[in-house]
Amino acid sequence: MDVLVAGAGFAGAVMAERLAEGYGLSCLVVDRRAHLAGNAHDARDGTGIRVHSYGPHWFRTGSERVRTYLSRFTEWRPVEYRVLAHARGRYWSFPVNLATYEQLVGRAATADEMRAALARWRVPIARPANSEEAVLAQVGPELYRLFYEGYTRKQWGMDARALDASVCARIPVRTDRVERWFDDPFQALPRDGYTALFERMLRHPRIRVELGTDFRAARAQVRARHVVYTGMIDELFDFRFGRLPYRSLRFERETLAQEQFQPAMQVNYPGDEPWTRIVEYKHATGDESAPRDRTTIVREHPEAHAPGREAYYPMPTAAARAQYARYAEVAAAERDVTFVGRLATYRYWNMDQVVAQALAEAERLGPRLAARAA
Repeated sequence: MDVLVAGAGFAGAVMAERLAEGYGLSCLVVDRRAHLAGNAHDARDGTGIRVHSYGPHWFRTGSERVRTYLSRFTEWRPVEYRVLAHARGRYWSFPVNLATYEQLVGRAATADEMRAALARWRVPIARPANSEEAVLAQVGPELYRLFYEGYTRKQWGMDARALDASVCARIPVRTDRVERWFDDPFQALPRDGYTALFERMLRHPRIRVELGTDFRAARAQVRARHVVYTGMIDELFDFRFGRLPYRSLRFERETLAQEQFQPAMQVNYPGDEPWTRIVEYKHATGDESAPRDRTTIVREHPEAHAPGREAYYPMPTAAARAQYARYAEVAAAERDVTFVGRLATYRYWNMDQVVAQALAEAERLGPRLAARAA
């Protein structure tokens, strides 16, 4: 083979498709799991409801290039992702917006009034050094305690003051009534699901896919000119600088004999509940074949990562970045390995960012490999 690709998620699949279609290279894609699509995998459950197997994957992007590329393999169902928070025994509009402020003060209000209130509540921190300071500088102590403090502690296993400012700073705060979570101009789900998108992407005569296959075993048996690696970078180098910290997840799925469980597709729980959020996929998928008298919910429980568990989130701390830098230095010396994706580059990237990185890497790598193969 010209290229051995480790991982059949977005990073690996995009690289394989582009190298095969764009540069005529033969690619073997291996994945230790028994399915395509990585963490974006979805499937119908026993009732016929389409569920995301590894937590909600709400696709959005501001990149026309990414949207156009993925549209080769799927049609889309437009969705504006709406999230609520459940605290103090009630649902709250979230992220923080004018409706949230009205719920807090118990009456109608104007945008100017909310801006004035935020100006009084904010803690004057010009350059937040961590996520706690980032939130306090945006909304002040009360809203921080109500929506952010407990959720962040559960999600990451540590207080917000230990996390990079970027983690909580990415959550918008609005003084209008816009309740959608994201501002990206394109927000949608693949009409037939993510798994179907990946099946079409990898259905190519120069791509072979082997699932349930360990990368190390494949690398020992297959002659390949180049490797595209999308897994945990520390694992590839046998943890020589220690295990990088990741955050893992456990999913508690329940099917209920009712049409709807909650008023939005995602509800965050910043309180003492052991889960961080409950997702009810019927709100977003719009699947007409799903039963009207059944619904499936998934409670998400963050956990510390350990061997045998999936790694979902690189830890956004200064110590983790310093440890990763040692792996990155070793990786830079690997002339015949390209590192792509969230785990291989230890970055908390969204799906569209991973696709954009893979497209750019394929354009960089493809001509060189094609010239060598000629």
